[in-house]
Amino acid sequence: MDILREKSAILLSQAEMGFQRPLLSRINWQNRLIGLLGARGVGKSTLLLQRMRLLDVPPEEMLYVSLDDLYFATHSLVETAESFRKSGGRYLFIDEVHKYEGWARELKNLYDFYKDLQLVFTGSSIVEMLSLEVDLSRRAHVYHLPGLSFREFLLFEYGVHHDPIPLGQLFDEHVVLATALNSVKPVKLFEQYTAYGYYPFYKEDIKGYTNQLANVVNLTVAYDLAFIEDVDKQQIRKINQLLASLATQVPFKPNVSELAKTIGMGRVTLIQYLHYLEKARLVQQVYLEGKGLGPMEKPGKLLLDNPNLFHAISTQPKNEGSVRESFFVSQLRNAGHRVDLAKKGDFVLDGRYTIEVGGAKKSFRQLAGLDNAYIAADDIEVGNGNRVPLWLFGFLY
Repeated sequence: MDILREKSAILLSQAEMGFQRPLLSRINWQNRLIGLLGARGVGKSTLLLQRMRLLDVPPEEMLYVSLDDLYFATHSLVETAESFRKSGGRYLFIDEVHKYEGWARELKNLYDFYKDLQLVFTGSSIVEMLSLEVDLSRRAHVYHLPGLSFREFLLFEYGVHHDPIPLGQLFDEHVVLATALNSVKPVKLFEQYTAYGYYPFYKEDIKGYTNQLANVVNLTVAYDLAFIEDVDKQQIRKINQLLASLATQVPFKPNVSELAKTIGMGRVTLIQYLHYLEKARLVQQVYLEGKGLGPMEKPGKLLLDNPNLFHAISTQPKNEGSVRESFFVSQLRNAGHRVDLAKKGDFVLDGRYTIEVGGAKKSFRQLAGLDNAYIAADDIEVGNGNRVPLWLFGFLY
């Protein structure tokens, strides 16, 4: 226990408080069991440590542990929590729960027996709360942490502050909003964001960021997916092959049978893996408006989860159309909006707005006759009429 306290104190002393994700203030910290899920590298550990820094309690009452620590090779989580509680502990912050076998059952037992102990845990976004051997859904209050939005990147990197913009206001007032932000040269900074601004760890080493992100992807595929019973470890090479193909192709409307044949994988298996890859925040599946979202439903369009992945996954030239659409879908979904594949145009948002994503000269031809139809145009600083700068959709959260 002493070694855990020492490591916790060191990490806590190193935690930066200058930039805080909005989720930190939105979580209801009064709950006794709180879960924070997200992809590798989005800042879950940092958020835990920042919460600890904000707690106005004596140091001995709080403890940070990571369940991939070698300490847990010979000690159980329950044993550690009980020892912590007996020594006056009240707030236990548990990182990387998915790396510890039986974590859900032990958390349930701790929650049920110790009413004076708050448990906050983080885990991979691939964790399925409702399919665990122990049902935590009635006990745990679960939050999801996405990568940085373009708005957050500007604050994190340049100190540019702007409140999130609701989607309806963005469409109604986009000219005024973009004009007010024009002084920061958003198109230039948007290029930086799409290259390296989604995952906060870029700050550690911008030059080495692409390689570091490639390692994150490899670990997610080879390690995190291994925790899913149905994933065949022999298919890892084929999964990497699939991801690399998405980085270079035009926005991909997959023929699942042909794709499965190309990479040597069964059709049903491929659809299942796509579902897992989406849970791991490596791909985005977009379904035709009105279609079901079941795990065996084939997507109408398949994209990498966010623009940074294009640089990490493939050394081949990136398809600009795919990068644009990846950005657009990730920002909208991270902000809580529904994105479907449109029958005319590219996407339908919340069943209300039809969007065509493209370059600065994209025409309205494909949107002719549609109400609430807009172009999300890249490479423009300020739009006009129903032409909205693509970068402005990065201000939704």
